[in-house]
Amino acid sequence: MLSRPEHLRHFPTLGAINPPRAAIVLSWMLGIGIGLTLALLLTVPWVQTAAGAGRVIAPNPADRVQAITALVQGRVERWYVEDGQEVREGDEIVQLVDNDPLLLKRLEAEREQVEAEITAAQKAVRVAEGEVDQIKGAVEKGYVTRRNFEAAQIRVAERRARLAEAKAKLARLEVSMNRQSAQLVRAPRDGRILHINAATGSTLVNPGEPLATLAPHAPDRVVELMVSGLDVALIRHGYPVRLAFEGWPAIQFSGWPSVAHGMFDGQVRSVDPSAQPNGLFRVLVEPVPGRPEWPTSAFIPLGAKVRGWVQMETVTIGYELWRKLNNFPPEFGRSRQNEHGPIPPSRPGTT
Repeated sequence: MLSRPEHLRHFPTLGAINPPRAAIVLSWMLGIGIGLTLALLLTVPWVQTAAGAGRVIAPNPADRVQAITALVQGRVERWYVEDGQEVREGDEIVQLVDNDPLLLKRLEAEREQVEAEITAAQKAVRVAEGEVDQIKGAVEKGYVTRRNFEAAQIRVAERRARLAEAKAKLARLEVSMNRQSAQLVRAPRDGRILHINAATGSTLVNPGEPLATLAPHAPDRVVELMVSGLDVALIRHGYPVRLAFEGWPAIQFSGWPSVAHGMFDGQVRSVDPSAQPNGLFRVLVEPVPGRPEWPTSAFIPLGAKVRGWVQMETVTIGYELWRKLNNFPPEFGRSRQNEHGPIPPSRPGTT
């Protein structure tokens, strides 16, 4: 029989108690587990991130979905495309006709008349200028008075004014004819017809009214993320971003980006200086040169949803849990400006 410890000789009842073996094992497991947890919290690095959700957009307005509008007032006569059809730049989209089918012929006839007026006015100006030269010589010889010479100059000015008026009328006619000749609407660039907004025949359209919707091919894409104001103050241009596209299989560990799968790289392009109506700030993310390209627009079209994580400082897991529990912003030590600009964030295992 084992001897009792010296300090239990005076406590016979306590010394008679034998704790269960399971309790002893459990206590050792709890002690070791707490020690490992503390070591994990105090030593394992964690990359702080500013998470946000958004969508894929085109930064260039010409690459965005756009409306094909009517340039003149008229009636839809014929469509050359259907919903979902691909078109090339300059392809015919729709033919419009004016309510007056003889309008172009009448404008052409009026143009011929104005051109004749211009020709006559030019001849009249030349004749009047010749008269001025003749009267000027006569005035120098004393055959006529200077008043006759001034009257001749006035006639030249009047005929030049009529010539200018006729030319202005011709310019207005050409503008009207050019507008009417724009009744054939063409595709502004390569793309796909998403939706046709007008019918054929009796549909009357006005200038600027949308006729169809075009989605351009192969646009340049960026990601628009909406980030909380708690984090946006520490995000700088060029910060790395990890992206998970909608419909693309991905496994994300925000604190350990090296073990993530199916994620794509990006970098902060710009941060809006003011909040959106929902209180979030917009962060634009662009692809990183030299890194794997984003999925093509056939898989990730404009408007596709995206989840993004802007990578910031590297801290311990314990600090990050403490920060989250207290709702504090990310660590800002390395995000402060130095004399050469903002310092980029560190990665796990780097200094």
